[in-house]
Amino acid sequence: MKVLVVDDEPRIVTGVQRYFERAGFEVSVAYDGPTGLAMALSEQPDLVILDLTLPGMDGLDVCREIRRESDVPIIMLTARVEEVDTLLGLELGADDYITKPFSPRELVARTRAVLRRVSAAGPSTKVYRFGDVVFDVAAHECLVDGQVVPLTSTQFSLLQVLVQHPGQVFTRSQLLDAAHLGVYEGVERTIDVHIHNLRRKLEADPAQPRHILTVFGTGYRFSPG
Repeated sequence: MKVLVVDDEPRIVTGVQRYFERAGFEVSVAYDGPTGLAMALSEQPDLVILDLTLPGMDGLDVCREIRRESDVPIIMLTARVEEVDTLLGLELGADDYITKPFSPRELVARTRAVLRRVSAAGPSTKVYRFGDVVFDVAAHECLVDGQVVPLTSTQFSLLQVLVQHPGQVFTRSQLLDAAHLGVYEGVERTIDVHIHNLRRKLEADPAQPRHILTVFGTGYRFSPG
């Protein structure tokens, strides 16, 4: 597995690179936004670890540009504590985030969790149709009105869990577990952001969803009708 680390702090990059290489990963590094974006698109890594604050191009802008071309999983690194920064990163298509300072061991664990979600989509011939949506698990593709709609690995995993269990009510914790998202501080509340993004991409009226439904006080369920 190949990981691209984009961060302008050499000490962090060196530590992360050594830890990932000891864990069996191939690692590429970039120290600014434009270089990181170019490497993410040209080298096609299995996952990108992307700092929020970068010289030349902000990490959020890099994330946005990557998502226009690729569905490679992205983990955001942030030293900011403001929730809006985290939520904006998730809105733009990041799969996970971790706040500095962090343990390299936890970052590797989070990386493995995200990569498991990608592989957990697994071989399947099932195609799900609801409304104007065609969700093809085997092709790892989602279409709305015949047009491909890019989903992050997290969005894909959550949608797959929901559509495979129509009518079943999932708590946020159950969704974390069923979609192999792991249990980390702050992750459970981001489920709401991912669900919001799925509705925005798939529902005809995200404010009045027909398929991805909220069960107030509990969690979410899927309705194909």
